[in-house]
Amino acid sequence: MNQQTKPRAVVLLSGGLDSATVLAMAQADGFECYALSFDYGQRHRSELLAARRLAESAGVADYKVIGLDLDGMGGSALTDPSIAVPEQAGEGIPVTYVPARNTVFLSLALGWAEVLGARDIFIGVNAVDYSGYPDCRPAFIEAFERLANLATKAGVEGDRIRIQAPLQNMSKADIVRRGTLLGVDYALTVSCYQADEKGAACGRCDSCRLRAEGFLAAGLADPTPYA
Repeated sequence: MNQQTKPRAVVLLSGGLDSATVLAMAQADGFECYALSFDYGQRHRSELLAARRLAESAGVADYKVIGLDLDGMGGSALTDPSIAVPEQAGEGIPVTYVPARNTVFLSLALGWAEVLGARDIFIGVNAVDYSGYPDCRPAFIEAFERLANLATKAGVEGDRIRIQAPLQNMSKADIVRRGTLLGVDYALTVSCYQADEKGAACGRCDSCRLRAEGFLAAGLADPTPYA
């Protein structure tokens, strides 16, 4: 496919394992990818460095980082340093849930997509091996896609917006296998909720646990550096 004829897509890129895989999948599907990250006051800021490395490695058409003050609201262990990141799995929605995060992220991605003339937005949410966040469920993605087509010039004019979440029903092991086949360098990624400034993982938080279990189940070596 000629580079100029490729359809454009906005890809939410956190710097973690899932979003790196989604970016590779979107490119493999023939999209010209525009990667978008958010500096929202997260305590694991090394993920932003990872996102930039991934964007450069993938050769995306453009890469943006948008600043948000979600730490000003607090309410999450990922944005409020006074709330400890849990190191044991608990019941219910964990304190690492960031209120309205994916709603805000997708809304801004939707705006950039309209500016670019892109009709596809990719997000790496998962509803199988995940922490139980309400904004990772298929029902949320379906609802946001309906909203996107009601709230945009493109949608009103019949140029349908699609919210693509290709990892939704995949296990972490399946995600790792797919990304490995697509050539994703997982050594560039940062998944830990409390990674240090160099990206070294704690090895104890929920995200570290899910990542380690995924590599183990996939039968592949985990390149994660641990503090």
